[in-house]
Amino acid sequence: MSKIDEILALARSRSKDWAYQGAVTPAEAYELLSLENAVKLVDVRTNAERDWVGRVAIPEAQHSAVQWNIYPGGVANHAFIEQLNSVARKDQVILFLCRSGVRSRGAATLASEHGYQHCYDILEGFEGDKDEHGHRKHINGWCHAGLPWIGA
Repeated sequence: MSKIDEILALARSRSKDWAYQGAVTPAEAYELLSLENAVKLVDVRTNAERDWVGRVAIPEAQHSAVQWNIYPGGVANHAFIEQLNSVARKDQVILFLCRSGVRSRGAATLASEHGYQHCYDILEGFEGDKDEHGHRKHINGWCHAGLPWIGA
């Protein structure tokens, strides 16, 4: 079994009868991206979040941004699937990333319901959970794991 197959099997084992395949940790997501350039990370945070908080620092060909909600206002992006269709193939492994792992679950679910076959949520998200002071990036998430990112 290849390392990619091992990571995806572990991700599938975390599934709780979800519509999508499973969930990976930020470190597993980064490892998948470094092992296989066909894997796509889709950042579903708002453009404002990426501009003001930061973004992943991985090869441009391996990641895209498709907002789950539109800023300002937090209105649902009704063109989400149409926009996803323009950046990802239905047969490739897609890793969905948001701030803390909530919107990415919704995105993985919706994409799976529209025929995307290999959708995975990135647990903990980009910034992770809030600490006792209400701040993120201190407990878990992509940034806390020390994975490459570019600050705002």
